[in-house]
Amino acid sequence: MGLLGELLLLPVAPVRGTVWVLQQVVDEAERQYYDPSAIQAELARLAEQLDAGDIDEAEFDRREDELLERLQIMQNREQKQ
Repeated sequence: MGLLGELLLLPVAPVRGTVWVLQQVVDEAERQYYDPSAIQAELARLAEQLDAGDIDEAEFDRREDELLERLQIMQNREQKQ
């Protein structure tokens, strides 16, 4: 895009900058959400809660399934790259 195009798009530059920043935040949040080490740590905490009697088997199973699904999603993403 030439100089004229950049000048025409200048009024929307703050919006483009905001969109870029928001995309960076979303990317980082997803990276942390699907981080295998974070998921494994959550699984360990979940097992500790079960052992301590803070949660029952049904709650453990439900939350464990969610964490394992996140782990599977991350593995599928890595395979596609």
